[in-house]
Amino acid sequence: MEDIKLKITDLSRHISETPEIKSRYSEAQKIKLAKASKEFESLLTSMMLKSMTKNTENMYGEEGENYGGDIMGMMFENEMAGMITKSKGMGIAEMLYQKMTGERLENNIPIKSFGNKLDIDTNSTDDVKKVLPSSSALDRLSVFDDIINQASEQYGVPTNIIKSVILTESAANQNAISKCKAKGLMQLMDGTARDMGVKNVWDAKENIFGGTKYLSQMLRQYNGDLKLALAAYNAGPGNVDKYNGVPPFDETQKYVTRVFGYLKNWEGDNAS
Repeated sequence: MEDIKLKITDLSRHISETPEIKSRYSEAQKIKLAKASKEFESLLTSMMLKSMTKNTENMYGEEGENYGGDIMGMMFENEMAGMITKSKGMGIAEMLYQKMTGERLENNIPIKSFGNKLDIDTNSTDDVKKVLPSSSALDRLSVFDDIINQASEQYGVPTNIIKSVILTESAANQNAISKCKAKGLMQLMDGTARDMGVKNVWDAKENIFGGTKYLSQMLRQYNGDLKLALAAYNAGPGNVDKYNGVPPFDETQKYVTRVFGYLKNWEGDNAS
């Protein structure tokens, strides 16, 4: 296959000229579009790396002189392209996906859709006292079991964590609203709800899916550290980063402890 030579001066210019697609997509279609966008960026990155290495001395020897070196060079380029795309990348996949769907790639793709399994560190709850929910709160929560199971499956967050967050946030009251205007079962702020693709914050399924999606992002951002993810859910990731841990806010510290306290009720149960 003949090599394709690239001459790229402004990547975003070509993408910005792509006609915007107005149609709405299902979750399954969004996943396919996201994968295709990621694969396209990886392929383009690989081609750019190959083009760059042709203009520099080949670290594995001149092309064609060493079969093993050629293979190693190709593997190196593919690995580098994959690593760049899996991290922040060049933004090409994000631009493509947003142009097609009108939504952000990072905010709308379930963790499990890319085969990533969340390895969650609960930081041991041995020193946390169990918090018993009221029977009325448990009754309200049980109504949403099917939705919670679906959200858990889609975003990789164990059901017991979702339940504990709901109990802490709203005591499973679908119509709860806080003084700062956080709404619904998982107390979503309007901006967060919008970023998570929630159209109706009072709809139980949309609220739970939006809250679980955001929590899954925080878990991914903090490498599965549940304590930090919960602190970010409550106080924002900016404050977690600023204080390099759970912020010294009384509300946030009590929030994290309470979620862990509820979580202890399900210790020993299947977490998924």
